[in-house]
Amino acid sequence: MSGEGISPEEVEALCRTPDAITKDFMFQQTMYRIKDPRKSIPFYTGVLGMTLLNQLHFPEMKFSLFFMGYENPAEVPSDKLTRRMWAMTKKATLELTYNWGTESDDSSYHNGNSDPRGFGHIGILVPDVEAACARFEQLGVKFIKRPQDGKMKGLAFIQDPDGYWIEIFGCNVVS
Repeated sequence: MSGEGISPEEVEALCRTPDAITKDFMFQQTMYRIKDPRKSIPFYTGVLGMTLLNQLHFPEMKFSLFFMGYENPAEVPSDKLTRRMWAMTKKATLELTYNWGTESDDSSYHNGNSDPRGFGHIGILVPDVEAACARFEQLGVKFIKRPQDGKMKGLAFIQDPDGYWIEIFGCNVVS
């Protein structure tokens, strides 16, 4: 099989019927380590349009968590405990983990897109890829790939302040 890929039929044959105990499992979050919340929070809220669902701070361990997602800001509970529980019930959120002090050191996080390769990107579905990318351009967002570039037309890759890749695509493009 080396270098030949995998057939759709083999993929289907590899799938297993989920165990009944998993019926209420849900993909809830992906975690990114961020260097500076003063850059990342405005990016995810102002550039990508996400909402801050919850924030948790752990002074004794010197880190903070910021949960981001595509939820209506008017629906975010104001009570701290209710908000925390509500945020943990939302699908496909992004957990930004900030280790205090990293904004002033020279280190960077590996985004998985150079050797050794691993994690690659998250994907954001948008109604109009060209319009979204024109806005990103105006906002000074760094592009890895524009919609007209490369073999896969109609989708783009941008980077967040820490260099993580974000695929921007519409319903008519399969990533």
